[in-house]
Amino acid sequence: MKQKITIPIGSQHISLLEPVRFNFTCENEKIVDVDYNVGFVHRGIEKACTEKFEFKQIGYVVARVCGLCAITHTMAYTIGVEKLLNAEVNKKIKYLRTLMLELDRIHSHLLCLSHTSENIGFEGMFMKIMNLREPVMDIQEAISGNRVQFDYVCIGGVNKEIESETVNFAIQTLIELNKKIDDLIDKFSNNWSSSMRYKNIGALNFDDAYRLNALGPLARAAGAKIDARCEIDSLVYEEVGFEIILGSNGDIFDRNIVRLKEIKNSIKMCVNILEGIPQGEIVVKTKGKPNGESFTRLEAPRGEIFYYLNGNGKNFLQRLRIKTPTFSTIPAMVEIFKGQNYADAPAILASFDPCMSCTAK
Repeated sequence: MKQKITIPIGSQHISLLEPVRFNFTCENEKIVDVDYNVGFVHRGIEKACTEKFEFKQIGYVVARVCGLCAITHTMAYTIGVEKLLNAEVNKKIKYLRTLMLELDRIHSHLLCLSHTSENIGFEGMFMKIMNLREPVMDIQEAISGNRVQFDYVCIGGVNKEIESETVNFAIQTLIELNKKIDDLIDKFSNNWSSSMRYKNIGALNFDDAYRLNALGPLARAAGAKIDARCEIDSLVYEEVGFEIILGSNGDIFDRNIVRLKEIKNSIKMCVNILEGIPQGEIVVKTKGKPNGESFTRLEAPRGEIFYYLNGNGKNFLQRLRIKTPTFSTIPAMVEIFKGQNYADAPAILASFDPCMSCTAK
């Protein structure tokens, strides 16, 4: 006889370190329905950016939306402002911005993979991957001066020149990391106990990926060619070796492998950038105040991030709107849980790589 029970996960739960609550309705071990609430955090950042902070300050404010993709938030805002100011940055600035964006992707993907391992009880893999993340943070600190809130991108350029010693250090570190990612791919693919917890679990098919507006690795693991880097003209992806990475089954296993292969592609792009940084200034002069409206799309580690700006020629914007990838993918996340075993919920959840603080900004 089936017994129906309701089990909450979050907002305080060992497998969910995010301000969100899922309520699973289960029949015995199977999840048959899901309800969710993301309204635990509201920091009023969008409102503050139109009333408390002038447009030149906002890039440093939106970096605080998310510690993991601080560069992405600042860059999306900055590119939007530069459109309104009719400012054109040089190729060197575009190279340095792309470099930091891809370093952000590497350490964010590593964090997700470590949590996915932790949530199936693979503590050794969790610690190994977190250890691999440290050299990436070291590179970001060497380039920007900070390990978390980088405050590197500014209107018209970047805030710090990159020295030749830093370039050499970054290249050597990334080459060593690339070898270790190959080892991780082997372990994620061939470790019997972990693959049993990943393969054919929490799958999203190709049609549902489009229907439910999945983004980032969640969509690409299902075979959907959804990646804003294919369309960005304000950075240099077409010059440095970008490749879109796709899976086929859309399960946890494919999401892990897509992230690992994206890390390798990001390493390749970073090395190409570091070996070919053009000459030029790191800041170009801008003048005027934002007038009109603009939108910017960038590929954050979790998927497409969208910034809308509206200015009327004054120091304060009229409107700032931020749409984060987790916000867009909540319908897909909810759908994937249905029909799965409750015991697999922590691993499925970690494989989404949710960031609810971004969503409830």
